[in-house]
Parts: sequence; C-alpha cells; structure tokens
Amino acid sequence: MHTLLHNLSDLWRVMLAALIFGAGLPTVFAVGIRLRAQVDDGARGAGRTAALFASTVCFALVMIAVVAGVLFIARGFLASRLGIHLLGA
Repeated sequence: MHTLLHNLSDLWRVMLAALIFGAGLPTVFAVGIRLRAQVDDGARGAGRTAALFASTVCFALVMIAVVAGVLFIARGFLASRLGIHLLGA
C-alpha cells in the first residue's frame, strides 16, 4: 500500500509538468502568434504597443523554457565533459 501511495504522489508531479510543458507552452506560443497577428493587421496606438509587448513576452517565455529544458537534459554532459555545473548537476 505504501508503494502505491508513493507512486500516486509522484504521478501528480509528472502530470503537472506534462500539462505545463505539454499544453502550456504551445498555448503561450499560440497566444503570442495571435497577438502578433493583431499588430500586423494594423492595430493602432496603445493597442498596438501593448499587443507587441505581450507577444514579445510570450515568445521570450517559450524561448527561456526551451533553453532551460535543453540545459536540463544536457546537464550531465556539460558537467562531465566541460566542467559546467548547471541545474543541480
């Protein structure tokens, strides 16, 4: 019974990460694309500036997540070959 509870405890963490990275990042990217389309369609004034800023923030968040994911995956290689210790390696 203890093993089952332990596995279920770990399962919710995996499901949360899958929802954030599996569905969350593509959603943020899609919102950025939509906001950028508003800028390109001829929005004017403060609305254009706000949409441009928000789309840039969306794209920056996605890029940061992608770079962090690649570094997380490559942390063992970076630690053993190059001596760079990142993200708990």
